[in-house]
Amino acid sequence: MRDFFVASFLAFAGGAFAFALQDSEVEPSPDWPQWGGPNRDFKASSAGLAEAWPEEGPPRLWRRSLGDGYSAIVAEAGTLYTMYRHSAGDREGQEVVIALDADTGRTRWEYRYEEYLPKKMDTQFGPGPHSTPLIVGDRLFAVGAIAKLHALDRRTGQLLWSRDLYNEFSLDRIGLASNRGYASSPIAYKDTLILPLGGRGKAVVALRQTDGSVAWQRHDFQLSPSSPLLIEVDGQEQLILFMAAEIIGVNPDNGDLYWSHPHKTNYDCNISTPVWGEDNLLYMSSAYDSGSRVLQLQQADGETSVRELWFNKRMRIHFGSTIRLGDVSYGSSGDFGPAFFMGVDVKTGQVLWRQRGLAKAQIVFADDK
Repeated sequence: MRDFFVASFLAFAGGAFAFALQDSEVEPSPDWPQWGGPNRDFKASSAGLAEAWPEEGPPRLWRRSLGDGYSAIVAEAGTLYTMYRHSAGDREGQEVVIALDADTGRTRWEYRYEEYLPKKMDTQFGPGPHSTPLIVGDRLFAVGAIAKLHALDRRTGQLLWSRDLYNEFSLDRIGLASNRGYASSPIAYKDTLILPLGGRGKAVVALRQTDGSVAWQRHDFQLSPSSPLLIEVDGQEQLILFMAAEIIGVNPDNGDLYWSHPHKTNYDCNISTPVWGEDNLLYMSSAYDSGSRVLQLQQADGETSVRELWFNKRMRIHFGSTIRLGDVSYGSSGDFGPAFFMGVDVKTGQVLWRQRGLAKAQIVFADDK
């Protein structure tokens, strides 16, 4: 069976494109059910990547235009899922959740809904959607630019339930301080769906996957675009959230706060996804005159201690992915100027190397490549 990889390229003017490139004659790739892959660490254990590509790149199998958007692609059982927006024509103002056949790019189903953006929303860098869908069993969860959440049947696209998070939770801000739209990708825990929302008493909300009812809502932290992460600290499950001015760990069962640690930027904007290591080291990085830091977490009898190992401004991940391999964290570092592809020692903060030429990049680790 032919294997291939699929990419979503999103341009400010040109919109979103999905296309597939042939790679090698191997077994198909594993599923990629959520933002960052199975473990939210941007790693695939086996993708069947070829040892080398032709100079002109792998041959293209198919290509199709979608619309505006920054939603990444998730995949399961030969079907690809993503989101986009119509910004012109008779369907202007509609957001779309789409399922594509991975072999051909043909539409299997689409779910469309009206998502008119408020005038105060800053769309100079694109109108969204920004969040990536989440596959849990036979359900697909998707959040739009102004936080309309839909639960769909993954096989048919039929609506199971929906919630208008912006209005129902009386949110006073969506996304960044400049109101660029909701961006966090939801995460599943047991029978709940957890999302950061921001605001008094509802900084983090857990909804039941079956009907969208509230399981719990807690805290007063301000929203930022980063997506949550589940980790295990000395046998205890913790939900990690990179909020506007700090990083926090909470109990995913009820939202109780385990710990918090400041991580500030010029615009209260932490975007990238933190990285967890089996050595209990939590790496995080931001742009906007901030930088990277590593926290060492330890837990005993339900109490978590947090020790900062280092902080520096040498590596500043803006909105890209970060991958840890061994003791090295890799990422594309830069704010608004040149971006260097860099490797940093996670335990010391020492910059091991940096390379020009890739500009801002999203990275994935697969097949030891």
